[in-house]
Amino acid sequence: MTNDQRGRESDRTVRTDSRPRIAVLISGRGSNLQSIIDAIAAGTLDATIAVVISNRAGAQGLTRARDAGIEALFINPKDSPDRDAYDRAIVDALNARRVTLVCLAGFMRLVGAPLLDAFPQRILNIHPSLLPSFRGLDAQRQALDHGVRVTGATVHLVTSQLDDGPIVLQATVPVLEGDTVDTLSARILVEEHRLYPEAIRLVLAGGWALDGRRFLTRGH
Repeated sequence: MTNDQRGRESDRTVRTDSRPRIAVLISGRGSNLQSIIDAIAAGTLDATIAVVISNRAGAQGLTRARDAGIEALFINPKDSPDRDAYDRAIVDALNARRVTLVCLAGFMRLVGAPLLDAFPQRILNIHPSLLPSFRGLDAQRQALDHGVRVTGATVHLVTSQLDDGPIVLQATVPVLEGDTVDTLSARILVEEHRLYPEAIRLVLAGGWALDGRRFLTRGH
């Protein structure tokens, strides 16, 4: 097969793949990205990852994506004069790849108006606490410092406020005697890996609506 034939075959594959096209935005190792890749491979999530984008050139998640045959981009914030311009650069990359849902997975930047306006109610984030408790960085340490008995993971719709959007799904994780940040984080991560693909599937399936801050699915 010639290169031209392979290109035409690839184009036909893209055109005939009717699965929802998602993007995953990362800054680090991409373990939640891997859970999404695995769910798609297992057939439990009917979607395709159109692109993985990182704001850090050395993010391990970019390697994960390329190893899985997924396009991986480093978009350098230093190439943009301000945050809005950087968000517009991301929007351009997403639109060029016909993305319909954006999933933040350890993306260590606040999402601004250009991205929110381009994908209204179509940006998800996962956070290692039971929101609205322990927003922001070091959520696991915050839980330990507050002495809570239960924490967990939350998938929510992204808004302009940090970790403040409507909650799609949550999972609880007990805080055990003698827990450290590392041991608690590891148990929360197990739930994150289970929860995120499930939340993506739920959002892509449709049949949901917002009632104020409440995320309601069909029949509720």
